[in-house]
Amino acid sequence: MLFSSDTDRRDVRHFNGPLVSVVIPAFNASRYIERTLRSAGRQTCRNLEIIVVNDGSTDDTARVVEQVALADSRIRLLSTPNRGVAAARNTGIREAAGRFVAFLDADDLWHHTKIEKQVNALNRLTPQWAAVYVLHYIINSDDEILRSCAPNVARGYIFARHLTFKYVGNGSALLVRRDAALEIGGFDSSYAAAGIGGCEDLDFELRLAARYQIEVIPERLVGYRQYPGNMSSNHLQMGRGALEVIRRSLAANPHLPQYATRSAINATHKYAFWEFRQARNTYLSLATIWSILKSEPSFVVRLALEKCLRLRQHCLRLVTATANGRDSPRLNRSKFDQQIVPSSVERPEETAQSRCHLMQLTDVDAELSSALEPMADRLGQVAQSQNLSS
Repeated sequence: MLFSSDTDRRDVRHFNGPLVSVVIPAFNASRYIERTLRSAGRQTCRNLEIIVVNDGSTDDTARVVEQVALADSRIRLLSTPNRGVAAARNTGIREAAGRFVAFLDADDLWHHTKIEKQVNALNRLTPQWAAVYVLHYIINSDDEILRSCAPNVARGYIFARHLTFKYVGNGSALLVRRDAALEIGGFDSSYAAAGIGGCEDLDFELRLAARYQIEVIPERLVGYRQYPGNMSSNHLQMGRGALEVIRRSLAANPHLPQYATRSAINATHKYAFWEFRQARNTYLSLATIWSILKSEPSFVVRLALEKCLRLRQHCLRLVTATANGRDSPRLNRSKFDQQIVPSSVERPEETAQSRCHLMQLTDVDAELSSALEPMADRLGQVAQSQNLSS
């Protein structure tokens, strides 16, 4: 059952440019939701509706949202029974009035230019370009920047590459055409039902990337919050979820060349290994490292060498701290806020092997894209006829 604090979902303020619907799923998010809402409300793109889907929270999430909404009429609260983040996002997509939908987790932050830059980028492209993503910083509970995300980016038809490199990285980075989101069926809520929720974003992105082209703004415009207790901190669930996402995606695309399939499986096993290791699940850690050993034994050798190096560095830090008689000083970190100046990311360091690997996957994407061109032509003709009739 759905309860709304607004009886008319299309009663939004009118600003220049297309309407963007911001969908914020929220479950027991009272600690951060006010900061998140203010981050969305400060966007330089003013033509927004901000839909908060209260997913059966038992804390003060609804009260905080209603309080912030008193100062911003673009905010609307919908309340549903607890069904998980995928179902909450789907509720937001269905209720959205905008041509574009942007997803924002209830504990993350946006740079104030994010939506404007994404809308400008997607407006210049044909309907076959369904979405645009940005990069992110990892932030802590105090909005302090802990580190940058990996600077890997790709644009166009990126399905094979995304299976391996997982470019988007989090649920707050993507802006998508609402029609495309509906066409692929929205988010898959079966992961949460199976107890492996957390990677629904990746599943959605891959289904989108299998049919459409995707643009990128290569700037860090999202503050992606990590802290004990949030969904991404459930390492066992994240690892199992990622493996299942890739399994389903490969099963749905049997035409994918064997090279791309092997690359996706190997990369996801590596990700799952680190998640299982952080979860301290010995059985699953050994199972995944055995799979990696059969396909890439050099990874296991590097892993052992890095472990020895980290142990040596840890011992040196302990000796230094003991000799000084005090702990190391706390780092003075920058905060993710309006003062952060976005800049283009540096190119990642590449080896000859990694360049060759990327080129092969790019060739796979080119082949897959050529098979989709007739479908893209039909979509363009339909869109053109709709524009002429309107």
